[in-house]
Amino acid sequence: MTDSKYFTTTKKGEIFELKAELNSDKKEKKKEAVKKVIASMTVGKDVSALFPDVVNCMQTDNLELKKLVYLYLMNYAKSQPDMAIMAVNTFVKDCEDPNPLIRALAVRTMGCIRVDKITEYLCEPLRKCLKDEDPYVRKTAAVCVAKLHDINAQLVEDQGFLDTLKDLISDSNPMVVANAVAALSEIAESHPNSNLMDLNPQTINKLLTALNECTEWGQIFILDCLANYTPRDDRESQSICERVTPRLSHANSAVVLSAVKVLMKFMEMLPKDLDYYGTLLKKLAPPLVTLLSAEPELQYVALRNINLIVQRRPEILKHEMKVFFVKYNDPIYVKLEKLDIMIRLASQANIAQVLAELKEYATEVDVDFVRKAVRAIGRCAIKVEQSAERCVSTLLDLIQTKVNYVVQEAIVVIKDIFRKYPNKYESVIATLCENLDSLDEPEARAAMIWIVGEYAERIDNADELLESFLEGFHDESTQVQLQLLTAIVKLFLKKPTETQELVQQVLSLATQDSDNPDLRDRGYIYWRLLSTDPVAAKEVVLAEKPLISEETDLIEPTLLEELICHIGTLASVYHKPPSAFVEGSRGVQHKRLPGSTESGESESPDTASAAAVSDAPPAVIPSQGDLLGDLLNLDLTPPTTTGPPPPASSGMQMGAMDLLGGGLDSLMGDESEPPPIPLRMDTPQSPQLPHQSPSPPDYSPTELGGDLGGSPAIGAGFGAPPAAMPASFSAPVSGGLDDLFDLGGGVGMPMGAYSAPKTVWLPALKAKGLEISGTFARRSGVIQMEMTLTNKAMSVMTDFAIQFNRNSFGLAPAGPLQVLTPLSPNQSIEVTLPLNTVGPVMKMEPLNNLQVAVKNNIDVFYFSCQYPISMLFVEDGKMERQVFLATWKDIPNDSEAQFQIKDCHLSSDAASNKLQGSNIFTIAKRTVDGQDMLYQSMKLTNGIWVLTEMRVQAGNPVYTVSLKCRAAEVSQWVFQSYEAVLKN
Repeated sequence: MTDSKYFTTTKKGEIFELKAELNSDKKEKKKEAVKKVIASMTVGKDVSALFPDVVNCMQTDNLELKKLVYLYLMNYAKSQPDMAIMAVNTFVKDCEDPNPLIRALAVRTMGCIRVDKITEYLCEPLRKCLKDEDPYVRKTAAVCVAKLHDINAQLVEDQGFLDTLKDLISDSNPMVVANAVAALSEIAESHPNSNLMDLNPQTINKLLTALNECTEWGQIFILDCLANYTPRDDRESQSICERVTPRLSHANSAVVLSAVKVLMKFMEMLPKDLDYYGTLLKKLAPPLVTLLSAEPELQYVALRNINLIVQRRPEILKHEMKVFFVKYNDPIYVKLEKLDIMIRLASQANIAQVLAELKEYATEVDVDFVRKAVRAIGRCAIKVEQSAERCVSTLLDLIQTKVNYVVQEAIVVIKDIFRKYPNKYESVIATLCENLDSLDEPEARAAMIWIVGEYAERIDNADELLESFLEGFHDESTQVQLQLLTAIVKLFLKKPTETQELVQQVLSLATQDSDNPDLRDRGYIYWRLLSTDPVAAKEVVLAEKPLISEETDLIEPTLLEELICHIGTLASVYHKPPSAFVEGSRGVQHKRLPGSTESGESESPDTASAAAVSDAPPAVIPSQGDLLGDLLNLDLTPPTTTGPPPPASSGMQMGAMDLLGGGLDSLMGDESEPPPIPLRMDTPQSPQLPHQSPSPPDYSPTELGGDLGGSPAIGAGFGAPPAAMPASFSAPVSGGLDDLFDLGGGVGMPMGAYSAPKTVWLPALKAKGLEISGTFARRSGVIQMEMTLTNKAMSVMTDFAIQFNRNSFGLAPAGPLQVLTPLSPNQSIEVTLPLNTVGPVMKMEPLNNLQVAVKNNIDVFYFSCQYPISMLFVEDGKMERQVFLATWKDIPNDSEAQFQIKDCHLSSDAASNKLQGSNIFTIAKRTVDGQDMLYQSMKLTNGIWVLTEMRVQAGNPVYTVSLKCRAAEVSQWVFQSYEAVLKN
């Protein structure tokens, strides 16, 4: 008979009956009574009054009865903590029971009773169970440690359970290893800085050995742990990949995705010319394809993950296009996701197949799916140039179906095709105009208006078409109103005599009858442009449009890297980092792929404390602000004098500029000429009288940008050693460094200054075809930004100018960007920009971050790059020995940071020469116990002094560098410069 009978009774007075039964001498009756109690508890009745009677039943050998009592105990211990203590003795006793199932049951229940009073009594039983001879008990105890840590973290640490847990990683039983990893990972997530999972090659080897024999969930825990490890080199990376690859054929999709995550991460470290790299790519495709034969919900999760994988490595699935073709019975969410991946995999090789498929989808009944299919055809045209013609003819066929929403989507994508391939497919405009009356969606109407305005000279009745839209101007959406305003101004500039009345009508509607500030502002700007300078208006409004890029919906690279590290989790389904949907900081750690993290040693605890507690006066570095806002507030006009630049603290008057307008043009021509569009709007003049000269605009720099007086340079208050030695320095000094003064320098001739190889700062994909790669160098005392500008677009680029945002050390261009000849398509040019350090100052994160705006005739582009701090080391950075010693002693010890430089095989003299080339000067050298100690100083452009002691031992490739500086935040960047100079 089943246990359902226990849930059917609803008698009154039942508690008293149960009490009597629980105290019965007959074992069977007791068991029946406990079952009834658990049944009542399950349906929500309060049976807490029976707590002492149920606890008495714990003293039994019957495993089933014990389980029931423990279940009751877990439920009511929180509401009856004093009573729960009665059960502690039984727990302790059960933890020593000969039956391992009872020992494990006791330790599991102990972990589930979340009562502070009880936890301290559980430590001894738990300690015994962690070292139990039976693996089942050990694996249960491992999870119990994580539960106990959640209740009382301090207790767990004091009792040494964490060390025992780490020891369990070396356990002979794979399930114990998996549970230990799971427990440590859980604890590490709630304490991100605890460094519990100290992963090293030996530990990794143990985990990989256990991986083959674990249950599926144990494998997932181990794989997730492996994904947090960064291999030392490509050989270790390949070895781990080889041992993880068999997991790809597992039946559980979670194991497969965890294995894919590990492989995707470690592939970053494998050279692409390696044979194994190609083999691994081939092995990754079949398991991902297999996931698509599961039920729709699993398919969706797999597709969201594949979407990320394809963006990072499209070559994995480039031959698997057919599996992403939509099936008739797929749910809509699967269909849309498949469609997205099809576009990402579309290439010249498979475009015919894809287009045939998309045309089929466009005749489906599901409206959302059809819309996305039509858009996908347009995206194919933009992505694969050879297919553009076929795509356009396919879209025209779809327009002929006269299905309203198909026509509207087709018009929207044809507008984008016109932007990508100008003067190629304009013959289809007549067909588009025939469907004008059927358009009722704002996006389609706006697209059609753009087409009419852009090609007004080819459309005979363009003015009539636009006038028909103007009739219901105030009922249109803002998108349509803005597009209509621009289109009619374009039409007026192309056919001024016929459309004067029309343009006045639209300007009046936009400026006087509209409440929308965007529309009104655009109306005023056009009105002022047309009435002031029609030639300038023509250049602005009818300027050549930049070509649109093929992939506009790609995930931003740094976010993509983080999401790849979270494959198989919710983050990979949402396509958002965990911090975006997990409340609070617990469990949220930002992860990056190994190739993308910065190399260099982590800060020592000394550095961290030095950064936190410093005796230095308050820093004068303002906090970092908004990039665009700051860039718009900066002055782009070059210095007008050729003499030395004024000091940063002189409160320079900076002119105003508009990065999106003509403010940068002053770099190329006469600076005194006022810009064509003043920002103060007076009553507009009539555009039909271009010969009238308007009164000159009255604006001051303050009105546009205000006085942006320079700030004092970074570290001005950090107490650089003065020219005259202070009294404290002249006192007799004694100590470990005294004998510095009796030693020779041991410094040879300096080598040249190191400058890093060029890296891509601004990819062409983000800058409409302009690619900028560059580096920084210091030559003859001048900081230089050395750049290669490459034009990967189809049009000529001219009118280059550059501007920096405020930054930590006041870096600013010392003159305009000299690109003297137009940059033709596929041409590259080398440019050197001298820099000074008298610009505005603001502390950046990281400290050496530089945000840059570059303008050309196409647009303004923004990027950020990092300069090596060694560029700022000045030539007069060699400190007197006496001053060095006194300053070293004067800087508090908590401002000292220690770092290690590994794999460096230079002698101390060679290292000293190399560093002197970058203005790091050796003051003295001494040898103690076979170890060379170099004492060095350097001075930054803003007066900050950095003192170092470098220890070099012959035959030991690890150097130790101790840095002292009153501005502690500089230390880690100085160390990075040391490492870069010595290793290159």
